[in-house]
Amino acid sequence: MAAVPRGLISRINQFLSIRSITPSSSESLPHCSFFLLRRFSSDTGSVDVGGSDIIGAPNRIIEAKQGEMSQSSRRTGIIAVKCGMTALWDKWGARVPISILWVDDNIVSQVKTVEKEGIFALQIGCGQKKPKHLSKAVVGHFRAQGVPLKRKLREFPVTEDALLPVGTSLGVRHFVPGQYVDVTGITRGKGFQGCMKRHGFSGMPGSHGASLSHRSGGSTGQRDAPGKVFKGKKMAGRMGADQRTVKNVWVYKIDPARNLMWVRGQVPGAEGNFVFIKDAWCKKPDISKLPFPTYLAPEDEDPSELEPLVADLGEVDPFMLAE
Repeated sequence: MAAVPRGLISRINQFLSIRSITPSSSESLPHCSFFLLRRFSSDTGSVDVGGSDIIGAPNRIIEAKQGEMSQSSRRTGIIAVKCGMTALWDKWGARVPISILWVDDNIVSQVKTVEKEGIFALQIGCGQKKPKHLSKAVVGHFRAQGVPLKRKLREFPVTEDALLPVGTSLGVRHFVPGQYVDVTGITRGKGFQGCMKRHGFSGMPGSHGASLSHRSGGSTGQRDAPGKVFKGKKMAGRMGADQRTVKNVWVYKIDPARNLMWVRGQVPGAEGNFVFIKDAWCKKPDISKLPFPTYLAPEDEDPSELEPLVADLGEVDPFMLAE
């Protein structure tokens, strides 16, 4: 059975809710028919149903202004480029393995709402690209939204109170040092690998009882019954190049002047790959410290004069706790 689009389910729910609220079912049918037709029609204007013109719901007004974040609020994520890894020493002398991420000119390229797409989401664009390197359909999408051409697009589901207007710029100050984030990316491709490297098999004996089969996978099945290899059997095959998410990555430092972010530990992908960063799901940040729905810079702020922000490491030396 084919999967039902979530937008169609949302339209049906709206149809049932509106029909139950309206006192007269005869009056609610044209109005509900309009909402159902909007899902399959590109025309967002008036629709003639039964000889009467029905005007759609007014367009949602989305403003870029600071708000108050609640426990159920969900902010958008951003797209970054992995620059590589290094190591830093904090003020207590502890070595911190660091991955450097570059937030390259993120903007909101499209806003999706329940009334039109059936979901609240923001499409974020990153980088720059020439028109000759994009298809006409993609170029038309950017021109219809009135935003510059972007190299990478990603959709982030958000709550209604976290919507941002098209063209809003997003930077590293969307996150704060000391919070935890989830980083998603495509892992390095390893090509076709054997069982020992791909699955961590110990291999066959190194000397006695093994002839030219030191790194083989061994038996893969049984006898005549069942007479097949079960699906999911760990065998040699292509390794890497899969989407993976590293959870609870600690933000050590951000540099608003260069749009750089230093996070502790490794993140998936090779140097130059795109990664997608959003607030951690398990170790949720303190909502009182997060800019909501994002950081909106004042008009008189000069980004080139901003100093890097480092996470608060406390006033107690961790190396002196043992004494």
